Amino acid sequence: MKKILGLLAISTVAFSQQHFIQQKNGPTLGYDQAKIIQKDGLSFKDLNKNGKLDVYEDWRKPVDERAKDLAKQLSVEEIAGLMLYSGHQAVPARPDGYFAGTYGGKPFDPKTMDASDLTDQQKKFLQADNLRHVLLTTVSSPEDAAKWNNKMQAFCESVGKGIPANNSTDPRHGTSARAEFNAAAGGLISMWPSSLGMAATFKPALIQQFGRIAAAEYRALGIATALSPQVDIATEPRWGRFDGTFGESAKLSAAMGEAYCNGFQGDNWGGLSVNAMVKHWPGGGAGEAGRDAHYANGKFAVYPGNNFNEHLIPFTEGAFKLTGNTKKAAAVMPYYTISWNQTNENVANNYNKYLVTDLLRNKYGYDGVVCTDWLVTGDHQAMDVFIDGKVWGVENLTMAERHYKVLMAGADQFGGNNDMKPIIDAYAMGVKEHGEAKMRARMEQSAVRLLRNIFQVGLFENPYVNPAETKATVGKPEFMQAGFQAQLQSIVLLKNKANLLPIKEKKTLYIPKRFVAASRHFLGFPIPASNDFPINIELVQKYFNVTDDASKADIALVCIENPKSGIGYDKEDVAKGGNGYLPISLQYNDYTANDAREVSIAGGDPLENFTNRSYKGKTVKSRNVTDIQLIEETKAKMNGKPVIVSVNVSNPMVFAEFEGKADAILASFGVQDQAILEIIAGKAEPQALLPMQMPANMSIVEKQKEDVPFDMECHLDSEGHRYDFGFGMNWKGVIQDGRAKQYSVDSG
Repeated sequence: MKKILGLLAISTVAFSQQHFIQQKNGPTLGYDQAKIIQKDGLSFKDLNKNGKLDVYEDWRKPVDERAKDLAKQLSVEEIAGLMLYSGHQAVPARPDGYFAGTYGGKPFDPKTMDASDLTDQQKKFLQADNLRHVLLTTVSSPEDAAKWNNKMQAFCESVGKGIPANNSTDPRHGTSARAEFNAAAGGLISMWPSSLGMAATFKPALIQQFGRIAAAEYRALGIATALSPQVDIATEPRWGRFDGTFGESAKLSAAMGEAYCNGFQGDNWGGLSVNAMVKHWPGGGAGEAGRDAHYANGKFAVYPGNNFNEHLIPFTEGAFKLTGNTKKAAAVMPYYTISWNQTNENVANNYNKYLVTDLLRNKYGYDGVVCTDWLVTGDHQAMDVFIDGKVWGVENLTMAERHYKVLMAGADQFGGNNDMKPIIDAYAMGVKEHGEAKMRARMEQSAVRLLRNIFQVGLFENPYVNPAETKATVGKPEFMQAGFQAQLQSIVLLKNKANLLPIKEKKTLYIPKRFVAASRHFLGFPIPASNDFPINIELVQKYFNVTDDASKADIALVCIENPKSGIGYDKEDVAKGGNGYLPISLQYNDYTANDAREVSIAGGDPLENFTNRSYKGKTVKSRNVTDIQLIEETKAKMNGKPVIVSVNVSNPMVFAEFEGKADAILASFGVQDQAILEIIAGKAEPQALLPMQMPANMSIVEKQKEDVPFDMECHLDSEGHRYDFGFGMNWKGVIQDGRAKQYSVDSG
């Protein structure tokens, strides 16, 4: 064998159970137990174990040719498995709750078990259900993630046609706020501002750099698909997913979405590429009154401004018009919402044939994978539960009928479904209605799309990763440095009265503790109340002197978050005879919705006996009203000395409540504490701009149209500055460098 390998100019290396064949005139092959076929002086993997080189095993062939060949070989059950996208998988699995799993029937024990082992549930859905698309969430370490990937890929290689797993993730590059940045040190993964923070830079090139770095880290972890970017234009300021967007400008969202996909997918498809799944078609940012469609109370997107088409721009002019040879985002995810009265049927976007087939596929020529959002076929049992089934508009269909309707609408894949049975049942329904030939062709059509995404990123040649290389790649110092620089570029200076900032001398700061009331995680886990410093005091002490006595301080620094008032629904209101619907407030103090609609635009649910979801006249409290109280208390304690307010922003907010009490205001979007301190101390100069409007008051918010951007009167501060889209300051004053105009409503 050594002699043959020498003649073929091939070398073989191995680590753990995997082996690698490195070829001068072809790709590196990674394999576990597969046999190797030699042909024309080259090596190929015999994945289906038939002893011959099939078209799909021949890496010299075009991707589409390989995908079509394999699709024809697959049984209906194997195609159904490709159509599954797993529920959330943690490494190791949690002992209970939504991410739970077992190992040999027992919950994970860190003392006796290996975190990188496959769970019983994973082995079942990989083998019995033929599932090959796996959503990865938390991991104990990069090395564990790499080892888990290798075990999963070896398992997949050993069964069926040897189709590798296409592992994916939701965005995982958020910051650990209190972590100290050290230019020479690495981390678990590079840390970047939120999408809204990236939008605040107004620099598409920066997010393309992020995409390239994130793709390298993803591939090192064994992840080949990103369930991102989220390009919905956030035209509704109260929307709970606002901070996952690039703001309210369709043009800015398109530019950032295009750059993001270019970064992840690369100039050409290959082993360094990551498939981008752009979401959420046709835009989910117009939920009535800001309610979100993860919940039944937020199932409707409304269009009082008749502005449906603008929400398509980030897709049609961004993610579908890439500059590289990958051309388009590899996949699209429709949102949960019912796009109310925009098509011939008021059903959720995932089920809507007009939106998926007529519009996306036929009008805009998109032939990539369409994957539903998670749990869209599950049973609906509550109005306010995050992990409830989201079968909006088709609640009365059977499980098989739901899958059949999604399939015939034009989608290829079912997010959060590990069980192939309802797809097989849907296939049987189609055979009965259309005949076996037509349904087989429909299944193969989806199979080709799904396989194309696995082929084009090189997984059939080498799905394995080297844990040592993973450790060296993920979070390496230059990646951490790039992320930290992006954080610095994302912070918006909104107010700087009397040029208070920067503070270049080592002054004494008073930083009050921040009380946070008890709450619940979006999955229902309780979060206890806390009363602690909202910023890493040890870090602050490297820049300034710190005191707990305001009378001894030169300046105060108050760190808060924008107002949080809930999801616009309360079961207690139902118990009292109400309809359950409440306002979503963007102010800290109690808000009464006197200017809300008398009658909601949309409504209706099997669990409700009414359609009017109005909350007019109702009052809601923000759970962090203590934030504005903290500003007021600090202002009084400082007795005329300056106060800086740093706000971590996830949504637009009503600055009128406290702006007059602050001498300087910084808006940040999920950055490390150190980035804020670098700005305050003048180590870096602010350069970011608001990617959205800040409303003058809540009456303005109630009167704006959910589907229309730039339609609010904005806050005017004590210095005469209006907090409008594109506003931001540096040390010289208001920034006017042309970035905002390029993406504003009247540009181009």
